[in-house]
Amino acid sequence: MDQQFIRNVAIIAHVDHGKTTLVDQLFRHSGMFRDNQQVAERLMDSMDLERERGITIASKNGSYTYGDYQINIIDTPGHADFGGQVERVLRMADGAVLLVDAQEGPMPQTFFVVKKALAAGLPILVVINKIDKPAARCDWAVDQVFGLLDRLDAPDHILDFPVVYASAKAGYAIAEPDTEVTPETGMRAVSEMIIKHVPPPSGSPNAPLQLQINTIDYSPYLGRLGIGKIVNGSLTLRTPLAVARLDGSIAPVRINKIFGYCGDQKVPVDSASVGDIIAVAGMEDVTVGVTFTDPADPRPLPLIEIDPPTISMNFIPNDSPFAGQDGKYVTSRHLEERLSRETLADVALQVEPLTEGIGYRVSGRGELHLSILIEKMRREEYEFQVTRPQVIMREIDGQLMEPYEELSVDVDEQFQGVVIEKLGKLKGVLLDMQVDKEMTRMKFKVPTRGLLGYRSVFMTDTRGMGVMNYIFAEWGPHAGEIQNRINGVMIVKEPCTTVAYALFNLQDRGRLFLGPGVDVYPGMIIGEHCRPADLIVNPAKGKKLTNMRASGSDEAVILTPPVDMSLEDCISYINDDELVEITPKAIRLRKRKDAKIRG
Repeated sequence: MDQQFIRNVAIIAHVDHGKTTLVDQLFRHSGMFRDNQQVAERLMDSMDLERERGITIASKNGSYTYGDYQINIIDTPGHADFGGQVERVLRMADGAVLLVDAQEGPMPQTFFVVKKALAAGLPILVVINKIDKPAARCDWAVDQVFGLLDRLDAPDHILDFPVVYASAKAGYAIAEPDTEVTPETGMRAVSEMIIKHVPPPSGSPNAPLQLQINTIDYSPYLGRLGIGKIVNGSLTLRTPLAVARLDGSIAPVRINKIFGYCGDQKVPVDSASVGDIIAVAGMEDVTVGVTFTDPADPRPLPLIEIDPPTISMNFIPNDSPFAGQDGKYVTSRHLEERLSRETLADVALQVEPLTEGIGYRVSGRGELHLSILIEKMRREEYEFQVTRPQVIMREIDGQLMEPYEELSVDVDEQFQGVVIEKLGKLKGVLLDMQVDKEMTRMKFKVPTRGLLGYRSVFMTDTRGMGVMNYIFAEWGPHAGEIQNRINGVMIVKEPCTTVAYALFNLQDRGRLFLGPGVDVYPGMIIGEHCRPADLIVNPAKGKKLTNMRASGSDEAVILTPPVDMSLEDCISYINDDELVEITPKAIRLRKRKDAKIRG
């Protein structure tokens, strides 16, 4: 297709502002599906974890036609922990559609993705989404977007951004918020805005080939697929190619398949030219950042710069008494192979062997980034243990520096006091507070260390009604000691199966993490003690029976439901002398073998 009729656009937004739903509707209203065709919601969220959590984890590519134009869509993650995805896929775009919730306005991750789009020099097109919310504030949201762009020193032509108002869920978009919506309205306004305001791809089809790989996909039949945009030149299956690797070397290579996109599906094509976003197969060790180019005139594109990781954890082989019972891959060699494979696709992840002991130090962009990797490995039948996350420190001009986050919280006015108190203990500094209709929005600057595990505390303090989001702010001076968890834990004394009567007697001593009928082992943590000291317990201790007391003569045992802790809760809960044991069937907390019992 002539590059003048191609538009490459990235959809960027804060988490849960409707990116993937908007893409669904653009595909649907382009006539891609039959009227009676069954199409899954959030079509682009193809991973099980994405559908379960309602977030986009990996960027996706898709395409649809509107009139004579082909519009290539790049659906990006909204969470800053997956910023490595955003940074590199924006290389494929010529413009960015920014979605903003009409009620919430720009949020911390909005700031992050817009900053990346401006750094890439992309024009910003604004869609005010969810305008059918009762509390929607369309004009206010537009003003907030202007203020955000102004704070980021956007040039004047960016500040004069076009705006469309939409309800992606209801399937309509309009140019003015008071326009009447009819069944024929559809999503035309978004497509027309993209065609009008996003420039066609630059570059020449006659220049030497330049195709940089920005994303890795996998096919069970073809192996690794490299996805990128042709910046210059053209490509056919018969074209001789060279690959410019990350170490600067250039080697001949052959590709055996080229795929374009139709909707969310890859379709085989024989050739592609400037502006096309394609996937190529045939190079087994293709990695993010390599450039396919002309062997007669190789012209590698600049390497992709990625923000450094801020959090690290140790992944070590499982050595608990239950080791090897559930998992298929349990050795350090299995761990090394799987983590190495992950770094090929995720350039924001760093893996290095531990200098002391067996295992690997894995560094990423945040707790969610690493917990998603752990959950993926768990579902692939890997079994291992992880340590408490540690913030990565830097030494700058002889001073110890640590990362700080800008935290935004929206809470009911009655909870603002407890939130300020708790964040103050975590070395948080209140930057701004706005009260609107009994809701308070506060902004804090908090060391990253202070936010490890804070989300569950925040949800408890706000009775599940608070909203918190944070984004990396800057490197600052070390804030001193921050206490993670004050309370001790209940530690199992000997191997056994938990009994309701024993747990009933223990629940007055703190919070339990499991119920009756669970196999446990020495050193396993089954609950939190109500005091700072650790407590060694026997959760299998039954009722002593005599001639005067029968087993059913006393009142029934009533157990408080145990605390249901997610993977993220477990990771943020443990102290430095504790581990989280990960298996395909269970997540357990335990003390390290060399740990000292607090008492």
